[in-house]
Amino acid sequence: MTLLPGSGDPNRFGTEAFYAALGRAFVAMCAVVPFLFLVEAVDQGLAFGLDAAAGIIPKRIEGIDGVFFSPFLHHGFDHLYSNSIPLILLGTFVLAAGARRFLWSTLVIVLVSGLGVWFTGSSNSIVVGASGVIFGYLGILLTRGIVERSWWNFAVFLLVGLLYGWQLVGILPTDERISWQGHLFGLLGGIVAAVLFRRRRPDLDGPYRPESTLRFP
Repeated sequence: MTLLPGSGDPNRFGTEAFYAALGRAFVAMCAVVPFLFLVEAVDQGLAFGLDAAAGIIPKRIEGIDGVFFSPFLHHGFDHLYSNSIPLILLGTFVLAAGARRFLWSTLVIVLVSGLGVWFTGSSNSIVVGASGVIFGYLGILLTRGIVERSWWNFAVFLLVGLLYGWQLVGILPTDERISWQGHLFGLLGGIVAAVLFRRRRPDLDGPYRPESTLRFP
């Protein structure tokens, strides 16, 4: 039996591989959130004070390591609850396009968002939370439909825009308790990642070679 070109491509909408990749991505993202809750429970239960020790402290050398650690920390369970659903939903769509792209994109977002906060935030604040990463994933999904010229990504663009487009107001300094810098630079990091790690369209006149992706066990 001859398979149609792209029938095994997890990035091609409607294929069995596509739905399998989406399902694996959802399960993986659902596993991330309990880990974040565990970190918050340990922090509060044992009074480790991780927010102050590992959060981003803008313009201070001792606070720059928070660029990498702050996305895993939250200011209480209410803060974590508010981030959980968008993290799962947006992260699932980003991860479904390939684990390798997901990991590199997340790294770019963490660096751009965290360093943006460190350079521009108030030195009297401590910034923690995954919202910068969430805005980064939003930036990826809103940009990917344009740079990859994919109908599926345009559909995701519309869905995400309807569900979370209103959150873009978070990139404005409307509430001093919220790190709008983290949101803004996270969004910019996602746009950069979507361009850097865009999927090249295959040459339809040549043999089909699906993009290699990391597989989940």
